[in-house]
Amino acid sequence: MEATFAGVLGAVFGSFLNVVVHRLPRHESLATPASHCPKCGTPVKPYDNIPILSWLLLRGHCRSCGASISARYPLVEALTAALCAGAVLTHHSAAGIALSVALILLLVPAALIDLEHRIIPNRITALGAVLALALGLALDPAGEPERLIAATAGGGFLLLAALAYPGGMGMGDVKLAGMMGLFLGAAVAPALLIALLAGVALGAVVIARKGAQAGRKTAIPFGPFLALGALCAVFVGHPLVDVYVNHFLH
Repeated sequence: MEATFAGVLGAVFGSFLNVVVHRLPRHESLATPASHCPKCGTPVKPYDNIPILSWLLLRGHCRSCGASISARYPLVEALTAALCAGAVLTHHSAAGIALSVALILLLVPAALIDLEHRIIPNRITALGAVLALALGLALDPAGEPERLIAATAGGGFLLLAALAYPGGMGMGDVKLAGMMGLFLGAAVAPALLIALLAGVALGAVVIARKGAQAGRKTAIPFGPFLALGALCAVFVGHPLVDVYVNHFLH
């Protein structure tokens, strides 16, 4: 029951996240105007704004003018729903569920905006930091020192990388890594490792296809890789940390 509720709520939030992804990089209000067709400007009726279902019923087109509606909208809604439901099934404490779901709702727009615009808005990472501190202190104050250390270590690690190689890492990535630490605690370590491995793997594929010279000049945003690593950490991060500690530190 809890997972079903989280999935429905995730789909609803996913619909709002689509608005965030579209409007936030353009410095538009997230509240006004109401959702409307970008082609004809007709406001979207409430019955045409049901997550996933409305897009399917309308077959991906505006009811008024017939303009195509990107499949990204239902995909984001479905992905957010699945991730939120999965987080509820994976975690069993109020703190674990709240921190995981909140992080998911921040990672989705951060990754998509970085993928499209090559920026990670400060409004996302700043809101995430405040939200992580509030949830952590309210639901799991004993774990807050670990999360603060993880945020400092994660953000500091990428800060060193950004200073060493300014063209390959931006301050948005640094802030996102720090924010991730406030949510994930020690699990930020496997999150960063997964992000780096995925980034290197894609870079190798790009170089193989374009050649070394052209491949090195291809800009690849790192935010989506950080989001991928963090999502993996939401579900298996702490078990991975336990495996490492039990097998290599004992």
